[in-house]
Amino acid sequence: MECGGGDCGETGMNSVPDGVVQHILSMLSNVRDVAACACVCRRWRDCVPYLPALFFPRNAFDAAAAARGAGDDAIGRMVGSVARLRELVIYCPFSMARLPAWLAARSATLRVLELRMDAAADKAAEGGHLDCIGLAPDLEELRLWGVSLTAAPAWGRMERLRVLEVVGAPLRDSAARDAIAACPNLTDLSLLGCDCSGTVAVDLQLLERCRLDILGAGNCSLVLTAPRLESLEVQGFTWITLRGHSLRRLSIAKSTGRVHKVDTGKLPDLDHLSLRGVQWNWAAVSSVLLCAAEVKHLVMKIEFCGDLDALQPFPEVDLVDFFNSHPKLRKFEIHGAMFAAMCQKNSLKNLDSRFLIPCLEEVLITVRSPLNAEQKLNTLESLMKYSVKLRTMVIRISQMKNCHEAADDFFEEILLQHASITKACSKKGLLQVAT
Repeated sequence: MECGGGDCGETGMNSVPDGVVQHILSMLSNVRDVAACACVCRRWRDCVPYLPALFFPRNAFDAAAAARGAGDDAIGRMVGSVARLRELVIYCPFSMARLPAWLAARSATLRVLELRMDAAADKAAEGGHLDCIGLAPDLEELRLWGVSLTAAPAWGRMERLRVLEVVGAPLRDSAARDAIAACPNLTDLSLLGCDCSGTVAVDLQLLERCRLDILGAGNCSLVLTAPRLESLEVQGFTWITLRGHSLRRLSIAKSTGRVHKVDTGKLPDLDHLSLRGVQWNWAAVSSVLLCAAEVKHLVMKIEFCGDLDALQPFPEVDLVDFFNSHPKLRKFEIHGAMFAAMCQKNSLKNLDSRFLIPCLEEVLITVRSPLNAEQKLNTLESLMKYSVKLRTMVIRISQMKNCHEAADDFFEEILLQHASITKACSKKGLLQVAT
């Protein structure tokens, strides 16, 4: 394409209708690309007001320009020039003092806002730096990085907001509760990498998906009421209470500290359940498993049980009772502790010719100890024998802590040489052993 006198030439893009040019350029959002295209010719520059989105990356302006305020000026000019701006994403450093003017200028059309507040050059008094978001009351999606929610923001009711995501924020339970309550029609809520103690209370009638990730080893509780909730991922809570939901997917984890109590109520529609953590109270584990009788995919990766600080092994789990209680289970991922609990002396005492595991298709087992090897082999053989639809069995031999280095090789060798298992697996093409 050739351009002369500031206008496009008579060939190339100049022969394309204006509407097509606008549509092509509307695919741009990165402000560096927008600025480059605006410099090509007047026709391209005239398309800028019709852009639906602006994205200011971390490196949108060099450090020197940002230091003298040129970045703020450029953001202001570009936001002011895009008359129909629907989405605004700012990752680069900016002045909080200028944000209210930008939001007010595009409040009529702005629907999606994402801000890296940790990159802001300045912040107002505690909590006050979020108040200006209320100038865009028709937002549908709001994502905030590095904010502080130790005081409730005075942004008023956000009736149209459907998606709220807060990343890396210190939370005070009352402030978080008030901020969430100001967005009554949320369908998606995420609090990720947030530091909180106390109680996180969520009561949202339209919520469908929720991710709550709380940092630290302290005790924090969750009380969640959401009758339409289908997917929930929580990390870091000691006490969890779920009231009224339609869960199909549930993941509960705690990387430090202990999960003491989980009250989910019945989980009749649950497809996927994941329980992870270093230490869970066994009553919490058994309560969730009892409520999730219809689960189809179960992940058990809990290291220890115990009510107090002392780490204790899992109690014995009867294999027959477990699978009879979860008849629809199709995929089962078992970490060392749960598998060891199924391999105790009496775990196979109820086996008889009438027993079947009707739906199980995939098993992934992580073995962390060569102890009780014969019983573990018997359990593996039983899984093979009674799982009529089993297609894949993956056995992972981990690097076993507090054992001699030969322990891994020893367990893998006796596993592969156990005639009944290897013969059955070879016929079906099932067995995979990974170290």
